[in-house]
Amino acid sequence: MCRNIRTLHNFDPAASDDEIRASALQYVRKVSGSTRPSQANREIFDRAVDEIALATASLLDDLVTSAPAKDRALEAVKHRERAAQRYGTEPSPTQAPRRGPGAATVPARATAVASQHQH
Repeated sequence: MCRNIRTLHNFDPAASDDEIRASALQYVRKVSGSTRPSQANREIFDRAVDEIALATASLLDDLVTSAPAKDRALEAVKHRERAAQRYGTEPSPTQAPRRGPGAATVPARATAVASQHQH
């Protein structure tokens, strides 16, 4: 799945129209292989985004679950923490310190990520 397409189902508050459209746009970009369609394909591209956004909104409206809704803010914090570990901005307890050409930039990135969590 495309990394930029996020799960939209079962969140509190529910996904907004903008989030649904952004996911539809990412899907069409991925499938078409184009971030910006040519002038000749613009109308078709935009129509596909509209149709997929409509289908997605309908899907989200019709899905049912017995699971409690996820807290959007809490899930965002978890996502940032996973990304920080994945991209080496914060060393995990089991990860050895980085060495080599990119090592000098790690503390600056880790500081930036840490300051984001504090605000």
